[in-house]
Amino acid sequence: MLKILYISPENTVGILSYWKKAHELNGHYCRFVTFYKTAAGYEEDILLNLPLIASKPWYIGMRRWMVRQTEGRESHTNLEGYPPVWNPPTWQKSIWRLRELVWKPKISRAIHDFDLENFDIYHFEWGLDFYRNAEFAQKMKAKGKKIICHYHGQDLRNRGVIPDLDKISDLNLTNELDLVYMHPNLKYLFLPYDVKAFNTKQSLNKPLTICHATTNRIIKGSDLIIRTCKELEKSHGIRFILLENQPHEKVIEIKRRSDLFIDHVGELTWGYGMNSLEALSMGVASATYLNDTYEKFIPDHPFINIRPDNIKEVLRHFIENPDLIMQKGAEGRHWVEKYHDYRNVVRRLYDYYHEIGVNL
Repeated sequence: MLKILYISPENTVGILSYWKKAHELNGHYCRFVTFYKTAAGYEEDILLNLPLIASKPWYIGMRRWMVRQTEGRESHTNLEGYPPVWNPPTWQKSIWRLRELVWKPKISRAIHDFDLENFDIYHFEWGLDFYRNAEFAQKMKAKGKKIICHYHGQDLRNRGVIPDLDKISDLNLTNELDLVYMHPNLKYLFLPYDVKAFNTKQSLNKPLTICHATTNRIIKGSDLIIRTCKELEKSHGIRFILLENQPHEKVIEIKRRSDLFIDHVGELTWGYGMNSLEALSMGVASATYLNDTYEKFIPDHPFINIRPDNIKEVLRHFIENPDLIMQKGAEGRHWVEKYHDYRNVVRRLYDYYHEIGVNL
């Protein structure tokens, strides 16, 4: 039996819960530590409740301002480098260190109370240790433990790897295809989800209902999506629902009652994420932007491919041919079960474990 620990600022889109289920299903012991409670209401395991960090607008706004003032760029712009490297000004590093000094008593208490130094494998989500100098990871590495960094998008694109952690990582993982081209040693893994937890829809609504959920309008291209769907409400009588920074339970319920879900449109991010997996698991068709590289990577995909220059034309085609929406939803459920159900994804993770010398 392996003992596996995930360390992450938050349980982003509930993914840590699926990894915990997957490992336990295979007879291993798994826990996850989070820095702060997710605003969407996903479950917690070991919650530190650290101050001076959050996924709330005030914190995100402060980070954007800091990047703009100190680096002269927008926080959503991609960094150069292979891989990009986190290297802010010295004064900014000092700010992070002061924050970590405030955190240290809580972190040390959790390490002691939950015996966090007694695991075999450590997954550092977002490529982050408790500390930016990776002191906890380095200590575990010195004890012969396996160190894994898992990148999810903005962490690598817009922040870069933390050098001290990247240097000692035994395995680097991502669920984002574009990141594979940004790091010399990054392995792809489909995002895990409990696909079988949902029944699929059997009919369409009247009026036809389109839904879009967003926590970042810039990354998702939300303004274009909203404008387009508002126009289609007038011209084709559809119903459009926008879900912005809403609790996860509400998002799931609205998706369940929708016919077509729009994930994102535009070049700032590729492919699809948990939002689409949730929709397809319910038999709800999903529209998203897939570039040529992604199309070749998943040629059997069920997505409705939209771009900024054709979003209205494509959506109109499906609205006028509703049977195609039902067909895409049914294809989607089969596809996500094959590639994304956590019971299947964890097998590929264990293949990667084997490659770094872990005996299962």
